Amino acid sequence: MNNFIFQSPTKFIFGRDTENTVGDSLAQSGAKQVLIHYGGGSAEASGLLGRVRSSLLRAGLTFVELGGVEANPKDTKVYEGIELCRREKVDFILAVGGGSVIDSAKAIAVGVPYEGDFWDFFSGRARAVKTIPVATILTIAAAGSEGSESAVITKVDGSLKRGYSEELMRPVFSILNPQLTVTLPPFQTAAGAADIMAHIFERYFTNTPDVEVTDRLCESLLLTLLHEVPRALADPGDYGARANIMWAGMVAHNNIVGVGRDQDWSSHAIEHELSAFYGITHGAGLAVIFPAWMKFTMSHDIMRFARLAVNVFGCQMDFVAPENTAAEGIARLEAYFRDCGLPTRMVDFGGKAEDIPYLAEHLGAGDGTIGSFVPLRTSDIAKIYQIALE
Repeated sequence: MNNFIFQSPTKFIFGRDTENTVGDSLAQSGAKQVLIHYGGGSAEASGLLGRVRSSLLRAGLTFVELGGVEANPKDTKVYEGIELCRREKVDFILAVGGGSVIDSAKAIAVGVPYEGDFWDFFSGRARAVKTIPVATILTIAAAGSEGSESAVITKVDGSLKRGYSEELMRPVFSILNPQLTVTLPPFQTAAGAADIMAHIFERYFTNTPDVEVTDRLCESLLLTLLHEVPRALADPGDYGARANIMWAGMVAHNNIVGVGRDQDWSSHAIEHELSAFYGITHGAGLAVIFPAWMKFTMSHDIMRFARLAVNVFGCQMDFVAPENTAAEGIARLEAYFRDCGLPTRMVDFGGKAEDIPYLAEHLGAGDGTIGSFVPLRTSDIAKIYQIALE
């Protein structure tokens, strides 16, 4: 196990109707002028924004609003938010929505006190050293941004989808009410679960020895999702299933299951090109890319893949040919995604063989590599896209 420092300062307020307490929580956190940041019309139509406004007014807070965040959040909205916050002297951002809204809020928050272009952080040219605080009200279990130090933004000019991580970007508090997820379409529920599973896989596939505690934490989270997601899809109003999925999504990505071990993250980078190029949902793209990545890298550590197959997917261990067990585990993962209504091939969302060279080159590995479990060059990335195609 590697040395590590782990600190998760976010306060989590979990359960039914907890969004009604947001005004008091903001006031207790020192907020005076709040930006309410949200996505489309569903937050308004559902009455959620109305409840949030009422809570802030009861707490004596003033606020401005900025909606319109899209899936795969854009830099253009971030620039708009930075300008609004500076003009209105906003001292706290409340993100009401899913990962896209929260990531946009985090990017605005580090951009407000920065004299340069916030994209400097996402392009690796600078590090954020100041932020205005962020809180969240989560409406979809998926990205885990409600507890993480990370954000992903798409730069419209050039279709560059890039992530940035910095401890100061962790939310001050996050309100998690599973009731807010019951009206999600089945596809969004399933795609969110695939995103959560991918966050676990990125940590699970490691070359670091002696990480039994986090191995077992990863496996237990995966088993929870295998059990609870079909329940939520069969009965969208199942509060217990929704609650377990929501909490699993947070635990999967606040890094408690990733401490002390090298992490990979190449599959996320490979998928980012798909969602930027085709406009697909991130979790749906991960359902396509992760099994393809597994097939390409399986030979690097057959026993790790076999362990996943046995401990999570219930496969029988073939001690003579463990590669058979490993392959069966990957096949069961693909079957699970298909049963949940997700794509498992690029052709399912219009992917074409002629797009692969552009996708691989645009990712930007160049003469270097991405990932740590198996470092991947541009030619390797192209092969993974080819495996994922059909």
